[in-house]
Amino acid sequence: MAFGEPAEIGIVVYPEAQRAAIHGLTDLFHVANLMSEEQGGRAPARIRVSHWQLSADGSSVEKAFDSHPGLPERGLIALILPPSLTNLPVGERMAAFPAWIRAQHADGTTICSICGGAYLMAESGLLEGRLATTHWTHSEQISGKFPGIKVDVSKLIIDDGDIITAGAMMAWIDLGLKLVARFMSPSIQLATARFMLVDPAGREQTFYSTFAPKLHHGDEAVLKIQHWLQAHHTEKITLEMMAERAGLGERTFLRRFQKATGINPTEYCQQLRIAKARELLEISSIKVEQIAWQIGYEDPGAFRKIFRKLLGLSPGEYRRRFFVGEDEAALA
Repeated sequence: MAFGEPAEIGIVVYPEAQRAAIHGLTDLFHVANLMSEEQGGRAPARIRVSHWQLSADGSSVEKAFDSHPGLPERGLIALILPPSLTNLPVGERMAAFPAWIRAQHADGTTICSICGGAYLMAESGLLEGRLATTHWTHSEQISGKFPGIKVDVSKLIIDDGDIITAGAMMAWIDLGLKLVARFMSPSIQLATARFMLVDPAGREQTFYSTFAPKLHHGDEAVLKIQHWLQAHHTEKITLEMMAERAGLGERTFLRRFQKATGINPTEYCQQLRIAKARELLEISSIKVEQIAWQIGYEDPGAFRKIFRKLLGLSPGEYRRRFFVGEDEAALA
């Protein structure tokens, strides 16, 4: 790339890709360019944005939009695979995209995905043996289809150098700001975030994900206990109690419960309790200590520790961020 020329970031416009993310990222990089010009300098950093789509017969990939037409082609520094709204970007519909994405990566382009865009990156083979994130509802499906991927949906963004994956659908904002910081500067990133009224850092996907227990596993004895726990998880419950109610030995129950739900009974109860705590923190002014007692924790300190472990925020921080009740005194 010649001195003073903009660095080019491409966005893949695959069939049924989310247009809001495609155009939102295009606008975000435009704002970053404006912020760079305001900060001045002999040659302000700039980003060139291009959109890439399949040819009419799907046999090749072609440029459909260029924010700086007429400039020499110097190659992409980054390529973004946006989220999808309905059908996931897999299979024959993607035609030439997987091979083209592999070729871009081989040429030194950083490949980035957002939400369901991770499936297209996985189709290209670039996530094999790599750590990646996507929307938490895709965790099991993408792991089953591509078992070589190390999926961690607790993270909003995982930056693995030449591969960057972002979580939920609106994580395009976080990814865009990350690329601004990397290819322009942290000061331009901050100025862009302020201009767009978004939080430039400090978010994690765990702040927003909700516990969705597996119920369609086919183990009637475990399902019976799950239904019972839904009504009794605030009580003092032991492994012995659950196994007896399921009509199984403790070791057999523990093994079957973990196989059916993916977690052990203690973790399952913690998830149910924390889900209730989140609800109370969002809508009520009840003190944190009282919430801990209501959901089954005798020690508020233990509750705070588990809450932070699961969500990455303390109960007080969570309430300040997500409170939607009417009593503003709860935020004090």
